[in-house]
Amino acid sequence: MPDLPDYPDALLARAAKIRLACFDVDGTLTDGRLLFDAAGGEMKAFHVHDGQGLALLRKAGIAVALVTARASAAVERRAAELGVQAHCAVGDKRAKVEEIRAHLGVGSDEVAFMGDDLPDLAPMRAAGLAVAPANAHCWTAAHAHWRTSARGGEGAVRELCDLLLTAQNRVDALIAGMAPA
Repeated sequence: MPDLPDYPDALLARAAKIRLACFDVDGTLTDGRLLFDAAGGEMKAFHVHDGQGLALLRKAGIAVALVTARASAAVERRAAELGVQAHCAVGDKRAKVEEIRAHLGVGSDEVAFMGDDLPDLAPMRAAGLAVAPANAHCWTAAHAHWRTSARGGEGAVRELCDLLLTAQNRVDALIAGMAPA
């Protein structure tokens, strides 16, 4: 098994239960900057390591949902590439996560939510595992069970994915499945 961080036992216990991982987008999957082209189109940059982590979660049987307040074709496209759910233009993130959770038959303690600012606070408080990237706003980070060492858009999402996979003893099988026969 590769060298992985030494996670606290209480964090591993929370992470071992997760069956649905939900992520804010701006400031979590991206660095939080909003980029617009001359025609007013929005552009976003996503870190490839985060995408790989989300794909690994899905492969391990953990449902993944992106939940953002902004309408974004870029988010919808990235989610489609990764085979995960995208919920854009969401006014009430907690209600949306509750809807997804209920549809999947997942308990609140089986939900992880990663967010970086005040609109993410309600779903974080309702989640069994609340996570914030290193550069999350301090008012939001104070309510996280865990904070990544990476900043949003710079591998923070991958850190959460790795935690979940580690806590659920999925790393060795995933690595074995990636190696050529």
